[in-house]
Amino acid sequence: MSWNDFHQRQHAIQSVLDAARRDPSGAPATTPPPFTDRTELLRALHYKWTQLLTGRIGIALVETEDSPLDDRVQAVTTAWRRTAAENPVLRAVLDHHDTDPDLRECREREHRLLALAAGLAEPGESDADRVGAAFVRLLRATPDASGPAPAACQVNRLRRLIPSF
Repeated sequence: MSWNDFHQRQHAIQSVLDAARRDPSGAPATTPPPFTDRTELLRALHYKWTQLLTGRIGIALVETEDSPLDDRVQAVTTAWRRTAAENPVLRAVLDHHDTDPDLRECREREHRLLALAAGLAEPGESDADRVGAAFVRLLRATPDASGPAPAACQVNRLRRLIPSF
């Protein structure tokens, strides 16, 4: 991809997010060039989310290096919530398309990332995406009134959500 292509894609993504900010239905009305179809655009939006989330998780994990599991869960929880709070329109568009089959692989990769980063699954574990999906459901279900819920409480809730955990 050339720099020109990169900048065109970034401009198109920003245009879609600006339109979604004005119309909170979350559905891009048209597919802007240089994207060829809706699937390519949605995957690019998810890729943007993943880049932002991965960077925030990386920083959080460096800060909790050599910490117990509860601290890693807390760090990933905080990273996800901060990324979502700083990118509400992007998160809303992705949430609107949460059940879209074209994003299934993207969601599964994100869920694996979260499960592995939080220490809730091991590399190569076949159900890491399922563990990560349960983790995301917990993140969404737990109120964030004065910051993230205590990590120990989250781990216990995850154990109830995932019988094999």
